[in-house]
Amino acid sequence: MTQTRSTRFLIVGAGGRNGATGNHATRQLLAMGLPVRAFVRQADDRADELRALGAEIAVGDIHNFEAVRAALDGVQRAYFTYPIADGLLEATATFAAAGKQAGLQSMVNMSQITARPDHPSPAARQHWLAERLLDWSGIAVTHLRPPFFLENLIAIAATTIQTEGKIYLPYGQGHHAPVAGEDLARVAVGILTDPDAHRVKTCVPTGPVSLSMAAMADVFTRVLDRSVEYVDIPVERWRQILSNLETMSPHLIEHLLHVAEAHQQGEFDVVTDVVQKIGAAPPKSLEAFIRQNATAFRVPQEPHPTTNTSAQRETLP
Repeated sequence: MTQTRSTRFLIVGAGGRNGATGNHATRQLLAMGLPVRAFVRQADDRADELRALGAEIAVGDIHNFEAVRAALDGVQRAYFTYPIADGLLEATATFAAAGKQAGLQSMVNMSQITARPDHPSPAARQHWLAERLLDWSGIAVTHLRPPFFLENLIAIAATTIQTEGKIYLPYGQGHHAPVAGEDLARVAVGILTDPDAHRVKTCVPTGPVSLSMAAMADVFTRVLDRSVEYVDIPVERWRQILSNLETMSPHLIEHLLHVAEAHQQGEFDVVTDVVQKIGAAPPKSLEAFIRQNATAFRVPQEPHPTTNTSAQRETLP
């Protein structure tokens, strides 16, 4: 069962932000000349960009059965992803029921490496249950269980790298191999476009090498050409920091605390060839990611006081 021009793909989370696996997957499928329906929460600039690239846009709430069922009409294969937030099980059950009714043939589900029934994180347990819901649906499904995204480094460390040259996290001496959202999307696309060649129930796509946070700080130091140090902090201090961020829900904070403990215990210390084997290209290294996003980590440059640019002139009284 390989793809044909009549095979239609639905990508959930096509307008996603952090990691943006749905957005990357949509763009990659479109670049292959395949028909893609992008499922987005709202018709905004990101949806307009995908429409301009050739995607069909379906707008709706992933928890609304009628909206999901309409989006799946005429679709044979789909990618499903959901943020670390409340509502995962309802969204998964809604998608499974709608997919079953629509005759969905196969799908890829974005889970996480910590998914198991006895994990202390409620989000990790819910991801394990979500996997089982999809297994029971009768739809052929592959679950992706990645470790941390490389993009998380921008969200959790860019500001302190810029201002202090430090990375504050409670990850101890544990190692992990962070993976780029773009690489995860390539794995999803590889499975969606040739499901017969990749008949796997669960796989763990990782970056190319597993590093401690201290070793990652060394990579930052080398690439940015300025000292960057990893500072190991207590988990409870991490809770206080996260609680002061408006974007952090109690559900997400609880998950991140347990993830930190799991990282300390070595649960994330794994390297696989999944990205190379299924995504058909080597996974992006931490060094390449930092170079690609150097402006996010470097100290902003102040304009030289003697430089008379047009931008400066416009701001002068």
